[in-house]
Amino acid sequence: MTTTIWHNPRCSKSRLTLALLQEHDIEATVRLYLEDAPSVAELNVVVSQLGIRPWDLLRRGENIFKGLGLNKGSSDKAVIEAMAKHPILIERPVVIHHDKAALGRPPENTLALFN
Repeated sequence: MTTTIWHNPRCSKSRLTLALLQEHDIEATVRLYLEDAPSVAELNVVVSQLGIRPWDLLRRGENIFKGLGLNKGSSDKAVIEAMAKHPILIERPVVIHHDKAALGRPPENTLALFN
């Protein structure tokens, strides 16, 4: 399978994105990333595929974020390592298709991967 969604079933955007993929008959492997955290290497690849800095994939409203002392000046390496160790910090959902990725905020963003 060439499509994967980093999914959190408790997140409404994640549920909407998965439903949207299904509505368009797009079969995706569902990765419950909170239970099966992406590695540092995987995060580096996805950030590159998204065309963003790691900071932009970081959920800064999470309680764990405040305790880590990360800030906008933190190194990309530190941010990636924090997300790998604490996957709740990864913005969701992320859809990966072949060598491209999209953030499902809004869910319709992910459909561009299939054009």
